[in-house]
Amino acid sequence: MNPRRVVITGTGAVCAAGRDPPSILEAIRAGRSAIAPIRQWDASGWPMQTAGEISDLNPRALVDDRKLHKLIRRTDLFGLYAADRAIDASGLAAYRAALEPEAALEYSDRTGVYVGSGGGSYESQYDYFPLLTAAQDKLPAFGRELSSSVNPMWLLRTLPNNVLGHIGIRHGFKGANACITNHSIGGTLAVIEAREALRTGEADRALAVGHDAPIEPQMVLYYHDVGLLAKDTIRPFDARRDGSLFGEGAAALALETEDSARKRNAPILGEVLGGGSATDAQGLLAIRDDGDALARAIESALADAGIRAAEVGMIAAHGNGTPQSDASEAAAIRRVFGESAPPATAFKWAFGHLIAAAGIIEAVLALESLRQHVVPGVATYAVADPGCAGVPVAAEPQSPRGDVALVLCRGFAGTNAALLLRAVS
Repeated sequence: MNPRRVVITGTGAVCAAGRDPPSILEAIRAGRSAIAPIRQWDASGWPMQTAGEISDLNPRALVDDRKLHKLIRRTDLFGLYAADRAIDASGLAAYRAALEPEAALEYSDRTGVYVGSGGGSYESQYDYFPLLTAAQDKLPAFGRELSSSVNPMWLLRTLPNNVLGHIGIRHGFKGANACITNHSIGGTLAVIEAREALRTGEADRALAVGHDAPIEPQMVLYYHDVGLLAKDTIRPFDARRDGSLFGEGAAALALETEDSARKRNAPILGEVLGGGSATDAQGLLAIRDDGDALARAIESALADAGIRAAEVGMIAAHGNGTPQSDASEAAAIRRVFGESAPPATAFKWAFGHLIAAAGIIEAVLALESLRQHVVPGVATYAVADPGCAGVPVAAEPQSPRGDVALVLCRGFAGTNAALLLRAVS
């Protein structure tokens, strides 16, 4: 059986820079960074006090079901919002509403959901802190007051698959599904897994989502302690780079087999061509200087897509601004593309590192960039680093040399993922 083509019929995204892909890309093209002082808690005593935080957050504006707010966290709000926007844009639910009952049931059974969610949040512990203080380290006192002091919905609120489950509940999607918690590459893997399910006939359409909200006191402190956070801003591939900064948000892609999309005359925005993943397998924080695992992920994605490196029109780099990651990413790009890499960009400088949602929001933005025929500039890039040679990144916008984007994503434990998308203008 020939694998089926997988097309993109809708997108959604939310982050500090905007609440839909065009507005986020508009901010990036204008050189506006949404990284600002943290306001979710008093960060004045913290070693790092800035992040890409979504300001003036109104939960009802993201998810209108007030009862649901008791059962989900901030990160889940973002994931459900992005999913809803992609579903609306694709017309998936609207098309089903016009079908006869039996056909609508089959449609639901053949619609899957794949979600990459953050699994490293400490926020789930914070409900216990007041009681721990009041109990003065006495376990019997803690146990007696536990049920009356901690929200009984605590367990349901902390489930990592809340977005996966509630997308299915809200929209009646009953098909193949998976929740992936694999640090920064979770959202990218959700796209790869969804595409594979469609190609092999497990589903006819699927939603791929990534979401995370890592801006919390312990996360900021621990990332700073291991030397990963920047002093003021993210400068990908720049000689002055000194680290990354957190952002929060989500993104989603509505994916369908080409036959499914054509049958309902859906707008086709692009195609998921291929994906690959590989690991350095050297430690939780260790990565190889030669970028071997990332290079293998790119080579795997190219083989999966059946295209040559020369056919890639632009690169959306991971570009997290940490010295070793950027340099090793450049080494991987040189290994695959030699001296002829296509124009490259990076997006984290504008809204921070969204961890589990990083790769998928950058895939959505890469698709939007191709559709606008631009490789956005990196506003914080000014001083070239010889150690990052071979990555054609610039402060000013460039023109893609084709309609295919390579999106790169990296995470803890040396995990790497690569995704190839083709845009339809």
